[in-house]
Amino acid sequence: MRPAQQWLRIVKPSANPRTRIVCFPHAGGTAGFYQAWGPLVPDDVELRAVRYPGREDRLVDPLAETMEALVAPTVAECLPLLDRPLALFGHSMGASVAFEVARRLYEVHGARIAGLFVSGRSGPGRESTPEQVYSTSSDAELVEHLKELGGTDAAALDHPDLLELVLPAIRSDYRIVEEYRAGHTGAVLDTPVVAYYGDDDDEVDAGSVAAWASVTRARFTARSFEGGHFYLSDHRAGLLRDVLSRIGAPAVT
Repeated sequence: MRPAQQWLRIVKPSANPRTRIVCFPHAGGTAGFYQAWGPLVPDDVELRAVRYPGREDRLVDPLAETMEALVAPTVAECLPLLDRPLALFGHSMGASVAFEVARRLYEVHGARIAGLFVSGRSGPGRESTPEQVYSTSSDAELVEHLKELGGTDAAALDHPDLLELVLPAIRSDYRIVEEYRAGHTGAVLDTPVVAYYGDDDDEVDAGSVAAWASVTRARFTARSFEGGHFYLSDHRAGLLRDVLSRIGAPAVT
């Protein structure tokens, strides 16, 4: 039997939440990436993070090979959370996973989430074709790329034994990103969408981020922060304050 909460970790519990936020990590990322968000969330907001297989406490679980393998089980565990308003936040690859989860919840289950927050990712149809296919590149090339992006634990990238543990999950995620295309036509959501990005991010720009507007019939907003692809590490409080304000939940000061 599949253990309860296998795909979602409770980062900040709430005895009686008025709303919930589920966070989706980047390629190679972990639920632990969002652990520092917990103290910034008010007591009546429950914060959860998706636990992708093949890392942290799911290290021995088989890696996902397709976007669908990430989306389907996450949708299943989000459905019981819809007794309260539910918002989704995803960074980089996590933005695409969050979008597909929101889309499945709406199209298949008729569930309208409180908001979709996407970060560091071009909108559907504007995903760039990478100059380097990192899922099949050498270890040295992949590590160099990860160091340039930031966001991955530097100690793991510089330690051969740790690198052996983390690289398979990173390659698996990059393969999913490289093969993924949203393939939608027209607006497929009926919920507000907010897109965030770093103004010095080589992966995205204002134009590609603006493409997220096409996925919703509701309000769309784009906002930039200073920094590169992992701008959110330096602007955690400001970013979360903005997210919370848009779902009517003031951040902890």
